[in-house]
Amino acid sequence: MISRRHFLASGASALAVPALTSSSGAQDRRSLKAIAASKGFVFGTAAATYELKHRDFVLAALHDCAQLVPEYEMKRDALEPQRGQYNFTDLDALFSFAALNGLSMRGHPLVWYAANPPWLAPALQARRDERLMTGYIQTLMRRYTMTSVDVVNEAIAPDGNGLRPSPWLDAFGPRYIDMAFHAARAANPRAKLIYNDWGCEQGPNDRFRATTLKLLDGLIARRVPIDGLGLQGHLEAFGPRVDQRKLRDFLNEVRARGLSILVTELDVLDSGGPSEIAARDRGVADEARRFLDVVLDNPATNAVLTWSLSDRYIDPPEEWKLKLMGWRFRKLPYDAQMRRKPLWNALAQSFAGRHSF
Repeated sequence: MISRRHFLASGASALAVPALTSSSGAQDRRSLKAIAASKGFVFGTAAATYELKHRDFVLAALHDCAQLVPEYEMKRDALEPQRGQYNFTDLDALFSFAALNGLSMRGHPLVWYAANPPWLAPALQARRDERLMTGYIQTLMRRYTMTSVDVVNEAIAPDGNGLRPSPWLDAFGPRYIDMAFHAARAANPRAKLIYNDWGCEQGPNDRFRATTLKLLDGLIARRVPIDGLGLQGHLEAFGPRVDQRKLRDFLNEVRARGLSILVTELDVLDSGGPSEIAARDRGVADEARRFLDVVLDNPATNAVLTWSLSDRYIDPPEEWKLKLMGWRFRKLPYDAQMRRKPLWNALAQSFAGRHSF
């Protein structure tokens, strides 16, 4: 297991956390992790090793977050570029940073249709060997201490019509999902095992929600060791909105099945909105608040993580023309200069207002 001793042996040192400032410059010692903890759940963020090179990001993460999840470093194309040859350097660094600074870690993802190394699909076609999946799962689950892990990510087709095409589905059929969860539990009986997907949040996605419940029911009926559902929480401020009634009913169904609920990748897309930054920031904050007011009202919810903390690291290649005009996405709690935005305040207010159960 990656430990605090391992990180100290590497020569790294802890960082002190000074008082942070809001965009107005006023001193503000509130932290999202403390507000969340007072209501019985965990707040955290995705992080990557390149972000840890920036002191202001590190300070904000240590101040506000109790948990991290790897943004890229646990994806298989990064970890196993050649069959059987693992490169744990960056993932070890993330886990070591968390251990040194008293943060917990969750894992993402073990099995996904995307981000696989080029050798994997031909290997599965040549020989449908379950160890091509289960061996990888066992390696990670035994090496790292994780509070929870996204065992299978995005298995449902985007339109909600059955399972998404993938090398795993081609090789093993729908049972690949069961195989993955059983392998994860056998390798680590302590980590919470999560199915993670993105299509349940917006109002129009009735079929996706129904298919998700059908998937969960099948896993439970077959005694597959699943502990919870991860809602990625990729929202849109100026697109399809969250339907609070439909979302509340869906989450009640998840809770009734004895599963926990996690928000695993929260951000709010602001494209399609006005050019005025203040108006876009209000739209982003309002949609996050509408979403969290429902999610946090459900006692099965035990964690909220954002997909990074800062707009600084958003760099989609298809938006290069907008960047040339000085336009930037504003999807996350901190801006590119690591100043708190209205989304940060919306998170704090939603966390503070969560009911106690």
